[in-house]
Amino acid sequence: MKSMKFVPQVPKEHYFKNYDTKERWISYWYQINEVLKLNPENVLEVGVGNKVVSDYLRKQGIKVTTVDIDPELEPDFVCSVTNLSEVLKSKYDVVLCAQVLEHLPFSEFEKSLKEIKKVCKRYAVITLPHGGIDLSLMVYFPKRKLRRILSMKIPFPRKHKFDGEHYWEIGKKGYSLNKIRRILSKYFTVEREFYPPENMWHYFFILSAKK
Repeated sequence: MKSMKFVPQVPKEHYFKNYDTKERWISYWYQINEVLKLNPENVLEVGVGNKVVSDYLRKQGIKVTTVDIDPELEPDFVCSVTNLSEVLKSKYDVVLCAQVLEHLPFSEFEKSLKEIKKVCKRYAVITLPHGGIDLSLMVYFPKRKLRRILSMKIPFPRKHKFDGEHYWEIGKKGYSLNKIRRILSKYFTVEREFYPPENMWHYFFILSAKK
């Protein structure tokens, strides 16, 4: 099946003006931390944004290759997640795809996963937006530097409306977490999944590629 053609949804300036909120920085930290824990020699980042994550990983001595559909963001390769294997001739220890797949119609979700698997040697770290009501309790003990966190998400399965960027989100009507997990499990083993208690909007999947 021929890949669909996609065009950037936002201009380059979107990623450099009022983009990096505190919550997004928290997500960056978790993305970097999860990738580093997998001890890769090389990483493919799908969707470069403003390159905060790729720049940091490179400073840690990791060889990072980036892809994006927007040439204005200056990725190493210009292509869509739906045709990675047509452009890339290498496989990568870790493929990082953070807050990207919801920007494509859900009909392209499974094809995107197939393409990620084709270029994935070992692991993939995928994050997706998770709707719903967030509840959290954080207690900080200054002297002992301990922080107790209780958090939970309350499902709120309302219908998702395309907002010019997101075609779908986990937790919305028709896109349950179980449904997303089942599709992921066709191509990967779900090693871990979680949402950062400081940013429960971003749901993380740590995946290993199936043989």
